[in-house]
Amino acid sequence: MKLGLFLAFMLPMVFYAQDSTAVNNDYPNTFSSGSANVAKFDNSARRFNDWAISVGGGAAFLAKGDLTSFYDKKINWGWNAYVSLDKQITHTFGASLQYAMGESNQRGQLPGAEGVKAGVADAYTKYQQVSILGDINFSNLLRRVDNKSPYRWALHGYAGGGLQAYETLLIDKDISNYNPRTFPLAVNQKFDFSSFFVQTGVGLKYKASKVIDIELRTMYIISGDEEFDGGGDLRDTGSPRINYNLINDSYSDDMLTVNLGLSFKLGKHISHLAWHDPLQEAYSRVNALENSTNEFIVCEKGDSDNDGVCDDWDRQLGTPSGARVDGAGVALDMDLDGTIDLYDKCVTVPGPIENNGCPLNSAVN
Repeated sequence: MKLGLFLAFMLPMVFYAQDSTAVNNDYPNTFSSGSANVAKFDNSARRFNDWAISVGGGAAFLAKGDLTSFYDKKINWGWNAYVSLDKQITHTFGASLQYAMGESNQRGQLPGAEGVKAGVADAYTKYQQVSILGDINFSNLLRRVDNKSPYRWALHGYAGGGLQAYETLLIDKDISNYNPRTFPLAVNQKFDFSSFFVQTGVGLKYKASKVIDIELRTMYIISGDEEFDGGGDLRDTGSPRINYNLINDSYSDDMLTVNLGLSFKLGKHISHLAWHDPLQEAYSRVNALENSTNEFIVCEKGDSDNDGVCDDWDRQLGTPSGARVDGAGVALDMDLDGTIDLYDKCVTVPGPIENNGCPLNSAVN
């Protein structure tokens, strides 16, 4: 049954995908390999590099959760590092396979008397992440065609998702009053589909050279996980006294990273596709043609009969002066009587040549 459905779906596609247009190989055209303006599209035909390797590092902060890196008007710094393989698909869009790792440092305090007794708790989260990122080059997307400024700065937008693994640890000053089996609070999350996260952010790139780009990038990471901040198990564990997930109503612990990175552009070409602006390139070519001092030669072999059709493709060289011709340089004969319109006294009525193209029973002026 499944095979029949598959064949019923695929056979029409295969049939209509066949090229039924006959190709005349005697004359170059866009379907044949003989066209002077058509080149096979492969790596040797590309004009730009489109691969890069990026590395970077910086600070990491737990921005939203029960315990955060911004506590009591102080910042608890963490760190983050990443490496990625980048593929530029068009001049405005690319994709990256990224690996990141780091550690965040956050603090929090339980409410009420138990919170006062436990004091301010310190939590740590070590993480590893594998993700796929989409990259939109806003500077290329929104750049004006008449912008002639040097193109060395670019604003990029990122969005994507992936899987993460992490280990958390939370310690407070009331540790001795808890059962050692339940405290310090710790969570160990392996790479799993349950640890899926999404992230989005922006980056400002500077083209330092044809090989290296420098980027300042900030990313907002939505973990979708209540244990990522180190607050322990889910809030419905039945042990509210040591459940730091009860500090606020947030169910997703989100992180913020700020990184400074380098991109090493790979390939043999001079320019990278991410820095290519096709609209500006077209504008420059038109401007160059308009300001060119070289005379544009239409007919390389000239027009020997001055009929307006170059000798390169004139099918009737030596057309009499003053005769109207078609696009192939052939003198017009509207009534097809063998006398061209220049000498035909009866242009719309056929007649013999000896009677100047008029019927024998007609008087010729």
